[in-house]
Amino acid sequence: MPMQYGNIRGIDKPVSRLAQGTIMIGSKNRDAGFALLDGVFELGCNIFDTAHVYGGGDNERTFGKWVNDRGLREEVVVLAKGAHHNADRNRVTPFDITADLHDSLARFGFDYIDLYVLHRDDPEVPVGPIVEALNEHKQAGLIRAFGGSNWTHQRVAEANEYAQAHGLEGFAVSSPQFSLVEMIKEPWPNCISISGPACAEARRWYHENDVALVPWSTLARGFLSGRVRRDGGESAEKRDDLGVDSFASEANYERLERAAELAERKGLTVPQISLAYVLNQPLNVFPLVGCWTPEEFRGNLDVLDVELSEDEIAYLEMADS
Repeated sequence: MPMQYGNIRGIDKPVSRLAQGTIMIGSKNRDAGFALLDGVFELGCNIFDTAHVYGGGDNERTFGKWVNDRGLREEVVVLAKGAHHNADRNRVTPFDITADLHDSLARFGFDYIDLYVLHRDDPEVPVGPIVEALNEHKQAGLIRAFGGSNWTHQRVAEANEYAQAHGLEGFAVSSPQFSLVEMIKEPWPNCISISGPACAEARRWYHENDVALVPWSTLARGFLSGRVRRDGGESAEKRDDLGVDSFASEANYERLERAAELAERKGLTVPQISLAYVLNQPLNVFPLVGCWTPEEFRGNLDVLDVELSEDEIAYLEMADS
């Protein structure tokens, strides 16, 4: 299956419908990392998710070296996240945004970043100065578009209303958690999910407004990997790795079993059905996948032409319950 592409406001390149995470990329495993990036890029992926906090900067330096060594700067869409909180304070301020952005540009060895995304939010901070700072960097040519990761849709809406009222650009992208199953416990602080019936309004807002989604953990941190069972067959030390502590509930186990049943009928795997569920939503969505091999990425690529009917989506969502 060939890659499919979409568009994100402010980005003048087609954007692959699947985004590859790079948290596993670093200097200690550079050759393996470069082989992964080469293989994924050859399969048509051109958007890559990075972060200022990954590896203390080693991730950005190593990823930037791959891009520059291969001469791919104008062919890839770099999603760089900054302004993450630390142990001492929340860091979603114009000062921290600016500092992290310049750090990232230096580490990458780039003149600009395609998508600059604030890694966390601080609802105590007014959106106005944040939007103004991001617009200053956009006007300076340092970023092409921007958005938020783990921001509520209400805060994104507030930011975009401020931007419209002041003749500025608003958030073009949002990166919450989104999957077939509902998050019942944050895997780490300040996580925002748009999954499940309780978040229907958030999904409706993204559908009605020109804000693209690059959702993380579409497999619910492994709960939808096909390795989790209701009977708790997974080992205790694997429960957190497989998202059990964050997603285990009676309703989610039922959704998991329905995904397995539908996958068997369609000749797919549970992860493929779970990804297809996200891709079949009425959203401008670019799911973030964290593949460790090109072969694993190819399995996700095969999902792009999987169509789920309204009845199948309703079945997965337990609309009949």
